[in-house]
Amino acid sequence: MSKSDSWENALLLLLFQNANAANIGDATGLRGSTTAGSLFFSLHTSDPGEAGSQTTNETSYTSYARVGVARSSSGFDVSGSTANPHSTVAFPAGTGGSGTITFGGIGTASSGAGVLLYSGAVSPNFAVGSGVTPQLTTASTFTED
Repeated sequence: MSKSDSWENALLLLLFQNANAANIGDATGLRGSTTAGSLFFSLHTSDPGEAGSQTTNETSYTSYARVGVARSSSGFDVSGSTANPHSTVAFPAGTGGSGTITFGGIGTASSGAGVLLYSGAVSPNFAVGSGVTPQLTTASTFTED
């Protein structure tokens, strides 16, 4: 069984923009959080898989850190069944180490094994290490379908 397009859109709006989903749950609907917070982008050297967490196959180049983006319309754009970052997501520049990024993810924690909400292949793959500032662009999408 699949989700309807309108529910896919409502779910993405709730998750990425903290917007209310009308007529779900109690009489006022499924409510956004009183403190929206952020979601955190991560970079991975191979597929973290559906059973993985944010730490599964996460890169470890020197100076790497996840990047938080506000759960709001200034942090994410949502249209139809797709969400994407409102602006480029720049990770800290590498000061050492190396690796190849093949997957990106978004989850609930700034560090540790937080819940990985979405992950997907990065194309083209790119090398990380000293002097490299990895970025995910507004073309990076999260799709419900």
